[in-house]
Amino acid sequence: MGKVYHLFRKGPPAMSEVKKENHQEKEKESLQGQTEAHPEAGEQSLEEQLKAAQLEAKRYYDQMLRLAAELENFKKQVRREKEEYAKYALEGFVRELLPFVDNLERALEHAQRQADVESLIQGIELTLKGFLKTLEKFGLTQFEAVVGETFNPEIHEALMVEETHEHEEGAVVKGLQKGYRLHERVLRPALVVVAKKPKEDQPSQKD
Repeated sequence: MGKVYHLFRKGPPAMSEVKKENHQEKEKESLQGQTEAHPEAGEQSLEEQLKAAQLEAKRYYDQMLRLAAELENFKKQVRREKEEYAKYALEGFVRELLPFVDNLERALEHAQRQADVESLIQGIELTLKGFLKTLEKFGLTQFEAVVGETFNPEIHEALMVEETHEHEEGAVVKGLQKGYRLHERVLRPALVVVAKKPKEDQPSQKD
């Protein structure tokens, strides 16, 4: 490396600067000599870095496997809990119905011993009333079709039509079976008979 002279200084550089430059050159030559004398030192450093990177990659891979196993176990647990819930979701509802089964069995047993039809009818009526109240606790309610109201496909199901002059066409003539709602949703529509104009009242079709 050449000697650098200060732009604003006349004459040769000071002795301290010359010594400093000579010292820096010697350090560079020493380092270069060490590298040339021991090239395996650089290779060893690269090998150590590679081993460290491999160990780090293995650590992340093992961690990924553990997380995958934990996720699979969690999925299995959720699936088991869902199956368990679906299996016993109606447990409380069914338990509420058991007393009515008991009452009906007792009524039948009583009817077999005595020919008291009136008492049997009363017992069945009471059992049915209690049964319907229990259903209401779970949001299930009955509804009946009203004779004369307009047929509504959302709550009615027409089982047949009847020609009649007593009701407008499309009106409910008779209710055949009660409908049920579960909360706000129609669980089963009411079966009805729908009015239809008699053939003689219908306008004739001309070609």
